[in-house]
Amino acid sequence: MSLRTALARLCALGVTAALATGCAELTGSSAGAAGDAVPTAAVAGSALEALASVPVRGRAPQTGYSRDEFGEAWADTDRNGCDTRNDVLARDLTGETFRPGSDCVVLTGTLDDPYSGATIEFRRGEGTSEAVQIDHVVALSDAWQKGAQRWDTARRTAFANDPLNLLAVDGPLNQAKGDGDAATWLPPDRSYRCAYVARQVAVKLTYGLWMTAAEHDAASAVLGGCPGEPLPSREVTAAQQEPPSAPAGPFADCAAARAAGAAPVREGDPGWDPALDGDGDGVGCES
Repeated sequence: MSLRTALARLCALGVTAALATGCAELTGSSAGAAGDAVPTAAVAGSALEALASVPVRGRAPQTGYSRDEFGEAWADTDRNGCDTRNDVLARDLTGETFRPGSDCVVLTGTLDDPYSGATIEFRRGEGTSEAVQIDHVVALSDAWQKGAQRWDTARRTAFANDPLNLLAVDGPLNQAKGDGDAATWLPPDRSYRCAYVARQVAVKLTYGLWMTAAEHDAASAVLGGCPGEPLPSREVTAAQQEPPSAPAGPFADCAAARAAGAAPVREGDPGWDPALDGDGDGVGCES
């Protein structure tokens, strides 16, 4: 264990006056935590306390990763008639307007961007939509390398569309983040870093993902400066129920697949049966 790691953990647990100055420097100015107060012991139910339950392991190879491994992009997993992107835009924007005749497709709105602190006007259209993008707080590639490659497609699809792991943010910053974790990327707005890292901890605990040692140390340093930061929880909505479990065997027919929210069913997916694939293209229950 490095000296920095040991100090971060001591700071998180509460420190003596002799260590107070060093802890403030370690978890405050160098980590970008909010406020200048000396860290105190982790608060019960806080993100800092929860961080101790996140496993620490090495990063697995990225071999086999592609966006397609996480199912259809912005699927309507909660079956409310709106895709996940529009659901998140409607949740995170203010003053939003919708396509005429629709209460789903967001046309315009205002984003108070959590990553930069800037106000961004969203307008749907070619060359303008990308100003606001939906970020996977725990990136899909990062998740793949820290446990998700062992999941079935249904669980990966649920993860990719879980609002707990999604935020509408500044598009260029989302691109700059890439698949970075807390050790390699933090929001430029330092006042949001505690909430950002807390959300990463919540997502990784919810889905049983691990952190690398460097990532865990970085998360501890940030949260050590805000030991009372609450662990985000899912809103009680259909979109945020526990990820669906895999069916015990093949679906009896396409009606059963649709009732389970699994259609279309692709070869290799849980519940797949060649009998579902009438045209033999490897995709069943397409219509």
